[in-house]
Amino acid sequence: MKKRTPEKVDAMDVEKRYRLVRDIAEEVIQNDELKKLLEEKDHIIAYDGFEPSGLCHLPFGIYRPLLLKNMVEAKIHFKLLLADSFAWVNDKMGGDLEKIREVGKYFIEVWKTAGVDMNKVEVVWHKEHFDDPEYWKKVILISKNHTLQRTIRSLAIAGRVGTEGNPAAYTFYPSMQCADIFHLEAEICQLGMDQRKVNMLAREVGPKLGWFKPVAVHHHLLMGLEGPQQLEGFDEESVLDREISSKMSKSVTETSIYVHDTLEDIERKINKAYCPPETGPEENPIMDYVKEIIFRAFDKFVVERDTKYGGDIEYEKFSDLESDYYQGKLHPLDLKQSTALYIDNLVRPLRNHFERVRSANELYQFVKESEVTR
Repeated sequence: MKKRTPEKVDAMDVEKRYRLVRDIAEEVIQNDELKKLLEEKDHIIAYDGFEPSGLCHLPFGIYRPLLLKNMVEAKIHFKLLLADSFAWVNDKMGGDLEKIREVGKYFIEVWKTAGVDMNKVEVVWHKEHFDDPEYWKKVILISKNHTLQRTIRSLAIAGRVGTEGNPAAYTFYPSMQCADIFHLEAEICQLGMDQRKVNMLAREVGPKLGWFKPVAVHHHLLMGLEGPQQLEGFDEESVLDREISSKMSKSVTETSIYVHDTLEDIERKINKAYCPPETGPEENPIMDYVKEIIFRAFDKFVVERDTKYGGDIEYEKFSDLESDYYQGKLHPLDLKQSTALYIDNLVRPLRNHFERVRSANELYQFVKESEVTR
């Protein structure tokens, strides 16, 4: 399995930088604004934010680093926001800020081990914002410029459905995240599709308040192993709400793959996964991982098969594999078995690191043993 290595470029032109950013996006709002930003500015800041809680899974430990490589290669200054105070508001790790901070250190260790060049990204702890009066001025100004109804609709960013039974503290969440964008001076919001609503809010209120209008570069949400879902309280007619409902959740052990899983764990979970024949990545989590992870990380995907079933078959493009699968030329079991091997190839270095390096293992054991609340 030969891993794909990014091309080294000395003088990066705008079109190449644009393609690198566009390649990781399910949608860009707006493409022309992104191009203009790349044309006019050398130093561009992008960000993504993460609440420290729980063990790291494929979307965080494997997929996110693959996307970050593109952003770094495109010479974007990327800020990784460890949202410790958000996790406190959202009652993660029992609302214990010290425990939350330890999980944040574990997150950094995962990124480093997964190949993120920590010299080329900037880690920011949200508590620095939380203690800054200027940040809270931004929060209040933003909250004065949108409605309570809009706030409730945006609570999906926190993994919450907007209901009257939620603590009032949750209503601060969208305005706080929106304020982060301007406090970080992040002209590109490079987050998942589940953060779309708050990024759209930032695009609306920024110009109203005399600030900038950020470009939203939303990446795909990897599907959980159980396949398409519809969470209670989300709009059944909304494609976005369905994607959010179906995303891999690290709190559901058997439908999530972790960076600490053994090959046996990965094979067991994938063998049990929803994988109907003749379906594409929109309806099939295994096809989703092949498209979004394997073809980003490797030059080709080899499906190993017994000679009586035609022998091994090699794919250099996802579209060719997808065509064969739609036509029934590729069996779900063969797809699953090969996918498990490739996923393990990516997970193994992280698993080994956290088993063998004492300081990393201590962080892992702390997170593993801590009570995780949602």
